[in-house]
This record gives sequence, structure tokens and C-alpha cells, in this order.
Amino acid sequence: MQIAYDRQGLVPVIVQDWHSGEVLTLAYANAEAVRRTRESGELHLYSRSRQEQWHKGATSGNTQAVRALRLDCDGDALLALVEPAGPACHTGERTCFHNGELEPPAPHEALPALERTLAQRAAERPAGSYTVTLLEDPALAGEKVREEAEEVTRAVREETDEHVDNEAADVLYHLAVLLRGRERSLADAQIVLNGRRG
Repeated sequence: MQIAYDRQGLVPVIVQDWHSGEVLTLAYANAEAVRRTRESGELHLYSRSRQEQWHKGATSGNTQAVRALRLDCDGDALLALVEPAGPACHTGERTCFHNGELEPPAPHEALPALERTLAQRAAERPAGSYTVTLLEDPALAGEKVREEAEEVTRAVREETDEHVDNEAADVLYHLAVLLRGRERSLADAQIVLNGRRG
């Protein structure tokens, strides 16, 4: 399918994090920006305010490696799946969508936010942190995963839906900590699951 540019020769580009699925920004591209993106593997856009080509992150260093470009059903919007090297927003925020109705967080935001928190705990090692205790003792973290897995299994057999949800959340937290100890993430497991589809 061909890209259907508008009368100004532009197409809207939704920029989404390849690993977490979080929407990072909405921008525009023209044919030249799309060509540069495909050739370089990094996101290029067109700045409507400056009326010029724009290599995302060229000044800040917060480039975005493009893993895939997808077209919507009408061909008049692009989805750029990227691996960001830093914040997407010029304000320093991770995403440009950091204003408005932020509470409650959407369910898909939970695991990416958890993994960012775990990375921060691993880097800063604050005293008294339960997460740090688990990171420093992989055997304990592994035991907690086994314990929580047994608890969610029992909850499914015997408890309320709310209890099942709480126990499942405990499993995911402890598994994420265990994986962080090996510098792995839940997203790495998701890649394996994608490879098993079919």
C-alpha cells in the first residue's frame, strides 16, 4: 500500500515504544523524511513549525531507532515502532503525553512502569528497599517466584477473583525482579512468545 500524503505532502506519524507499547508522540513526516527513516534506521520527521526536515534526537541525542513502520487501513497515517535512546519529549518527559488525565494509569502502563522502577532500584540501591534485597539475593528472588506461583494457583482453585488478581500481580512483580537480576525483562519473554505464534 502507498502512503496517502495530505495536501501539504504530510502524513501523521504515531510514535510507539517497540518494547512497552507506550505511545511516545504524534508528529508528521513527508516523503523525504520517510525515505531518510528507511535509509538510516532512525526516525526522521518534518517539523511543521520550522518547515524543515527533522532528525529526531539529532540535537539532544535522544534518537529513536525504528524497528517497523506500519500503515493504517487507509494509508493516511503511519505507526513508527521505535527503540528510544532517551526521552521522546523536548521537556525531558518519557512521552509527550504527560498532561491531562493521568490517573488511573491504563493497565498496559503497569509493567513498563514497574520495569523502569526496578531498573532505577538496581542502579541506585536505596537502603531498606525490598526490591534491592531480592536483587542482591537471586536465590531468595527465585524462591519468592515459586512461592507466589503456588499462591496464585491455590487462589484460582479456592479464592475470589480479586484475590486471584492480587496473587497474579505478586507473581509478575517477583518474576520481573528475578529477570532484572539477570538484566532481562518481561519484554524479552514477550519476544520469545511472538516467535512461538503460528
